Amino acid sequence: MNLENAREDVIVAAAAAVSTIAVAVIGRVIPVADPGTVPSLAPIGVYLVYLFTRKGGPYTALDTVRNWSLLAIASALAALGYGVLG
Repeated sequence: MNLENAREDVIVAAAAAVSTIAVAVIGRVIPVADPGTVPSLAPIGVYLVYLFTRKGGPYTALDTVRNWSLLAIASALAALGYGVLG
């Protein structure tokens, strides 16, 4: 196992975990924004897709840790939007 790959995995996992916890906390504090169980787990789904699609190269220019982390955060915002609008 390459240490650089492990560091990248930890960064994306941390972004997904913090996003999931933020959705849960915001859903409890603001009951109007509660998206439910399955949409609130969307950032973890992004992390799982990240894990299962990164099986060795070559990677495109868009396949970066930053973009995967931003996608996890965007999925959390989408879940909150779903909770407010849905």
